[in-house]
Amino acid sequence: MIGTLEAKIPSGPLAGKWTNHKDHSRLISPNNRRKFEIIIVGSGLAGGSAAATLGELGYRVKCFCYQDSPRRAHSIAAQGGINAAKNYQNDGDSVYRLFHDTIKGGDFRSREANVYRLAEVSTNIIDQCVAQGVPFAREYSGLLANRSFGGAQVSRTFYARGQTGQQLLLGCYQALCRQIAAGSVEMFPQTEMLDLVIVDGHAKGIVTRSLRSGKIDKHAADAVVLATGGYGNVFYLSTNARGCNVTATYRAFKKGALFANPCFTQIHPTCIPVSGEHQSKLTLMSESLRNDGRVWVPKRKEDRGKPANEIAENERDYYLERKYPSYGNLAPRDISSRAAKEVCDEGRGIGPGGRGVYLDFADAIKRLGENTIRERYGNLFEVYEKITGEDAYKVPMRIYPAVHYTMGGLWVDYDLMSNVPGLFVIGEANFSDHGANRLGASALMQGLADGYFILPYTLPNYLAGQIGKRPSADSPEFQKAEGEVRARVKKMLDVDGKRSLDSIHRELGLLLWDKCGMARNAKGLGEALQKIPELREKFWREVRVPGDGEDFNQSLERAGRVADFLEFAELMCADALARDESSGAHFREEHQTPDGEALRDDENHAAVFAWEFQDDNGQIAPPKLHREPLHFDTVHLTQRSYK
Repeated sequence: MIGTLEAKIPSGPLAGKWTNHKDHSRLISPNNRRKFEIIIVGSGLAGGSAAATLGELGYRVKCFCYQDSPRRAHSIAAQGGINAAKNYQNDGDSVYRLFHDTIKGGDFRSREANVYRLAEVSTNIIDQCVAQGVPFAREYSGLLANRSFGGAQVSRTFYARGQTGQQLLLGCYQALCRQIAAGSVEMFPQTEMLDLVIVDGHAKGIVTRSLRSGKIDKHAADAVVLATGGYGNVFYLSTNARGCNVTATYRAFKKGALFANPCFTQIHPTCIPVSGEHQSKLTLMSESLRNDGRVWVPKRKEDRGKPANEIAENERDYYLERKYPSYGNLAPRDISSRAAKEVCDEGRGIGPGGRGVYLDFADAIKRLGENTIRERYGNLFEVYEKITGEDAYKVPMRIYPAVHYTMGGLWVDYDLMSNVPGLFVIGEANFSDHGANRLGASALMQGLADGYFILPYTLPNYLAGQIGKRPSADSPEFQKAEGEVRARVKKMLDVDGKRSLDSIHRELGLLLWDKCGMARNAKGLGEALQKIPELREKFWREVRVPGDGEDFNQSLERAGRVADFLEFAELMCADALARDESSGAHFREEHQTPDGEALRDDENHAAVFAWEFQDDNGQIAPPKLHREPLHFDTVHLTQRSYK
């Protein structure tokens, strides 16, 4: 293994760890910063904020994204809001409560120190974004408004109607553009990272391919930062943008970076249900809708085909309010998703195939008026009507859980550096903050915390010892990595089979949804681990990738991503099988309470599972498991309850 599995958590009281760490971190003087080149892969909220901040500090930054503009990063799709412990509502919130809710929401499978730092830094994010001009919703008085999200009993979520991610990304993009104009950041749009270059055990560059021309290039740097998001598209159908992929993090994994908790995948409870096999993605309906919408299904199976307005109030089962009275419709995502699956499995689901539940706004409209609901969620209702043809002001929305976010990612220490020195991983691409289940409105919080307020402090701890050590992009290590990328591209183009990429990816997605989705068991995971290699062999034998590598070729770019998904899926299922417990979104059917809730095994599995890639003469061998024990000194391990 490259490096060590050492979290490097600072000593001292939890509340003082981050301040103490900053006070004793190494520094790089302003006149030396311009001597360093930093590569950042990804330009969403995490990557964009990191590039803008490091550029402002004086570093020379190269920022890569596969979109035609940073404004198209998938962060733009986040709808409901961003958490921060400001306590503007005077309802009892605090840094500690946000920390506690996040640890509990993640079912005690994240590091206390990282999560407390996230809660602590959250308050700075709102001030930063307001200063950038992000148009957060405001109350009549002009003060910033808040709403509630799942897993919390306070209102701490700041929002901009149902397009919070877009507005935050525009603020971040403005800061990034300023640095591009100043010459401190160089953007490489429509460019995909295809490999990580390791020199003397350190990450010192990447190999890329231009999606416009097909040109393969090498880029050397003093450090590499991955901010490439999650891998939810391994399931084929998800709420992620079609381009979202695992390639950057998986290629880093194959070069020695440890991949942590890959089986922790979040299923979001409020998405528009699947309507047919023609679909290539699913659409999120923000969790914020559960502030005013009530989730229900008919009490009797016989009523599931009736129009909603013909089912009497006493014939409706508001099952979240019934099962979790303390949190009601704002129970956490993993719990709400499993509850929806449960009632649908009982035969009480509504809509095509019985795979849907109602999200009903009739009571809220009666109580608050339609105009208030329009002000809060208008664009979400418009999206829903465009897709379904139904007016949610008049009839309930139909929703069903779908893959949305991934808590797993590359392993990082307290400084957000992987076990590979010089390789930093931020945002959804790392594993660090959300444990086995992310609370709503915390993804934007983590991305901006990592980029604006954490990485700029921790990166110098590595860089201070690297002055003058940047290798040439023509060194043997770079030449070798480029050769491997070219050989892989040629191998895909040479298959010349008959099957489409989508057909193979869809087959993989259905297999994972069935065996490693909302519920898993040892038998199903074993079957998946047997079928995935067979499907991978089919890919390399039967897939058709038209065109050539020296040109604009979307089939080739997609083929590379699907090939990586076919390898990564095996790692995900191996992790799910090894974690012989239920925790958060990882629900092993063999391990549940009498009430059907996740039953953890803290004695054997209170740990981060970090996997090391194993190569067997060019073939994939079973990965090697390393464990980082999790210690809870402030929040005590208990059975999670939202009742």
